[in-house]
Amino acid sequence: MRSLLFALFASALLSGCASTPSSPDGTWINQAAITAAVERGNLREALLAYGPNLEWQIDSQRQLASFNNGFERGEGRLERSADGQWRVLFYGDFQEQLSLSGDELVQAQSDTWPEQRFVRAAGTPSTPLAVSGSSFEQALYSAFLGGTWTIEEGLGEGGLVLFQADGSVQGLPGAERYALCLAGDCAAMSGEFDSLWLQLGEQGQSWLFEREDDQLRVFEALNRSQIDEMPSYAKGLQRWLLVKR
Repeated sequence: MRSLLFALFASALLSGCASTPSSPDGTWINQAAITAAVERGNLREALLAYGPNLEWQIDSQRQLASFNNGFERGEGRLERSADGQWRVLFYGDFQEQLSLSGDELVQAQSDTWPEQRFVRAAGTPSTPLAVSGSSFEQALYSAFLGGTWTIEEGLGEGGLVLFQADGSVQGLPGAERYALCLAGDCAAMSGEFDSLWLQLGEQGQSWLFEREDDQLRVFEALNRSQIDEMPSYAKGLQRWLLVKR
């Protein structure tokens, strides 16, 4: 009798665990976009193909969920459906459907976005504490520009360059901070080209770049627009050729 009761209890316990969905809490990043950018070398194409959303932050205790697409942050109210999925309600009667599939957070296809998949950001706690979008940026920066680069051509030739995940850069003459363009005005201004911002102190400017395998070419960004128009950049002279060691 005791064995039968134990078996019934264990069965009920397992059944209850199986019906309880895993928590979606935490920070989730668009790893597919990062992987495509590293493999193909073209950041803009990867973001267009696997975006537009780059990161989700979810806090079920506070019933909050927010997304970041590299240009804007949207925050909505999180509700759990009877089927175990999650609905995020935004201002203006706009909503998104989220669910967990194995180790992935799935954003369902909608009238606004295609289906997108996200993985939990490495090293982040179960509740979102980081600045929105920063987890994706750091993962992208580390994968796309991480490692040691040598200046093969350009100012500082022969020197070593390190792009850090926090947006700092060492060894590149005239720069101490950098930022890759993900979306928004900088993407509109650079058009088909990838662009980055290099800054020293309070001064900075946009540059265009091409990454192919272990080579990174940085070009001047020439503005083709009139003074009263939004800048439209074309590729100018090559300033640096960096090779990854």
